[in-house]
Order: sequence, then C-alpha cells, then structure tokens
Amino acid sequence: MNKWILIAVSLLLSSYGYADNDHHAKSPSFKSTQLTENIYMLQGKGGNLALLKGENGLLLIDADYKVMSDALKNALGKYGGVNNLNYLINTHWHGDHTQGNMALGHHAQIIAHDNVRARLLTTQEIKLFKMVSKPYPKHALPAITYAKRLSLHINDEDIEVVHFPKGHTDGDSVVFFKKANIVHMGDHFFSGMFPFVDVDHGGNVLNMAKNISLILEMIDDKTRVIPGHGPLSTKKELQAFHDMLIDTSAEVSAMKAKGLSLEEIQKKSLSKKWAAWEANSFFPANVWIGIIYSSL
Repeated sequence: MNKWILIAVSLLLSSYGYADNDHHAKSPSFKSTQLTENIYMLQGKGGNLALLKGENGLLLIDADYKVMSDALKNALGKYGGVNNLNYLINTHWHGDHTQGNMALGHHAQIIAHDNVRARLLTTQEIKLFKMVSKPYPKHALPAITYAKRLSLHINDEDIEVVHFPKGHTDGDSVVFFKKANIVHMGDHFFSGMFPFVDVDHGGNVLNMAKNISLILEMIDDKTRVIPGHGPLSTKKELQAFHDMLIDTSAEVSAMKAKGLSLEEIQKKSLSKKWAAWEANSFFPANVWIGIIYSSL
C-alpha cells in the first residue's frame, strides 16, 4: 500500500476498527432483528452477530469489540443470559469479531477454523490499520477447531460451519442455518460497499469472488443473508457484491496490463458506476484499488 492509502485509512479508521456506518450503534448497545422464532441478528459496533436461542441454550456467531462486551451481555440477557451461552463461533480472527471472546470465553466453547486459533495464539499486525493484536488468553481461544467443515445440531437447528479458503483471511467460516435458510457470511460479504480484504493474512479479492460464487449456488432467493458488515441482505444483494468484486478487479487488471502503476491507476480511479459503493464504504476507492492491486 502506498503512503496516500495509509494516511487515508488512518484518518477514517480507528485502531483496527471499521468506522461506524449507519448500521452501527453510536453508543454501547445492540440493535436486534428477529429473523425466525429463535434466530436473531445483532448489530453493535463491529461485525454483525447472529444468535440462536432454545432449550439447549444459546449459540452466538461473533463477539464484537471488547468495549462492547458489557452491552453484549445485556443484550444476551433478553434471551436467557450469558450463563446460558454454550457456543460461540468466530468467523475469523479480526478484533471486531473476536475481542468479545475475552468476556464470553468464560461461559462458552469457542469454535473457529484452525487458522483462527493459530493467529490468536500469536501476535498479529495489520499494518494498514496500524493495529497490533497480542496473543489471546487461554479462555478466549477457540477450543474446538476444524479444517474444512463442522456440523452442530442444537435447538432443533442443523448448522454447517464451512471454511472458504483465502477469501477475507486464511481462516474464514461461513455459517449455514439449514432449516431456517439463513447464512452468516462473516466478512466474505460487506453489503453494498467495498470490503476490507486482508491480503497480508491470506485474503485475496479474486479468491473471495470464487468463494462467493460457490455460496451463491448453495442458497436460494428466499435465503436471508447476514453480512459481516451492512444491513440484512438477500441473494440478489450478495450477487451484486460478487459482480462488483469481479468487475472492479477487471478494471484494475486492465489498467495494470497497460503498464500503469498503482499510483497511476489510483489517479485514474474506477468507473463512475461504483460511486454509490464508494459512498457506502469505510474507505475511498483508492484504498480498494490498492487491495485489488495487491490481490493481483
């Protein structure tokens, strides 16, 4: 990434944190959206969460930032309380999805891909955000890990946790609620906006697009799609996101093939048709161009 990108991102993002968007609370609280009788989407400051409640206790997908933990415990109180939390799934290792492990790991078994545990065991750095993540304590680490696919059967729901490699990171999980026809995408999906793709930790824009094409074949028009960031979405919106990944990558690739440098491509920028995507994003198009360029 060039100096301009680093300056732009440092102004727009807090120490590893996506800037608040309209779907994020301005105070420590969670917005709850009921999807079925026992499945809810929770939105706080970081990545979107999903909650399954029932007679077998609670299952939660992702845990937001550490500063949101008290608010998250309060939110869980409406559904049986943190003491009834049995499972916590981390869709990947980034702090806006896992820092809540510190508080919730005392109550729940944490589930994640093998690479998530490996990353949380060691110091990690995202230079783009000037963020250093120190090793997590034992209770906040995933105790149950998997390589390709893991099944859970709880509260009369069949849950499939599936690893899609080298997309957003090297340890991404996408979670399917089979009976309810709901999918939690983790950060494989930023609805209506350019995504952060962690190229330095195994992510790749083109691989993300390939993964999403596979997921699109696994869902239907009635599937409710929970993005890592952004509003509750549909297959149509996921398809639009996939198409954006493909088309913006093609634009950058074509300019690169003509011999343009990263700086020259950033100066020329993307087609005007992506203006709305940029307006909804956490960073400007120049940063997205840099991420695509690195993926190529």
